[in-house]
Amino acid sequence: MLVNGKHGNLISIRDRGLLYGDGVFRTLRTNRGNVQHWALHYQKLRHDCTALGITCPDASLLSAELNDLLKHHPNGVVKLIVTRGEGIRGYAHAAHAIPAHIWDVTPLPDYPVDWATHGIRVQLCQLRLSQQPRLAGIKHLNRLENVLAAAELHDVAEGLLMDADGNVIEGTRSNLFLVSHGELITPDLSRSGVAGVQRDRVMAWAVQHNMPIQIRDVRLDEVMQADELFVVNSIMGLWPIRELEQRCWTSFSVAMQIRQAWAEEPTSI
Repeated sequence: MLVNGKHGNLISIRDRGLLYGDGVFRTLRTNRGNVQHWALHYQKLRHDCTALGITCPDASLLSAELNDLLKHHPNGVVKLIVTRGEGIRGYAHAAHAIPAHIWDVTPLPDYPVDWATHGIRVQLCQLRLSQQPRLAGIKHLNRLENVLAAAELHDVAEGLLMDADGNVIEGTRSNLFLVSHGELITPDLSRSGVAGVQRDRVMAWAVQHNMPIQIRDVRLDEVMQADELFVVNSIMGLWPIRELEQRCWTSFSVAMQIRQAWAEEPTSI
């Protein structure tokens, strides 16, 4: 673990990331000393920091630290956290707070291999996501809704979350896609949810392959009637959904096309 470029695992008890969730993060997958899609993750990190008014660490600094980590941890999961830094008591922050950044490394989860090819079982969570347009799409540190939703899951790989208006938004740790009548559909994240790197990559694949894509509100009945469903994130990649509530799917044609295209891409930092 690195804290502000130094080996260690201690931060100040007055760090605003700890006190208020005042920060952002990215989760990266490493393989044989390479990081998948680092440039895209940094772009998202910079966007999210800007949205919260936090000075984002320079790309060259983070890249150098990341390369150092990879020498000792070539395979696994790397998490990068950027907080607003230390502050005095109270919600208001100092105008010139010095951001802190933390790198954490953990082993890659041991997911069943067949989840990627035969699909996963998913349940609908009871928790409803709140709506806050100023935070929508941002991977900020306050993930309590996801924590509570994940606690609902039993014997399934993922849970789907809806907002207070009944729109399906995302998974507890993933972005959702539907395939319906030859179109790719993903929920609008302008009011809640996290816009992940892999979500962008799926949409880029659709554009490259001339597949119509829509970003809009999605209701539960449309999800249940879709020809195909799949979820994505940077650690698991892409998982088709084979079962949601009482509905089952056996065809994952589009999901498999995307997985194949991704498998053929070069892996680099």
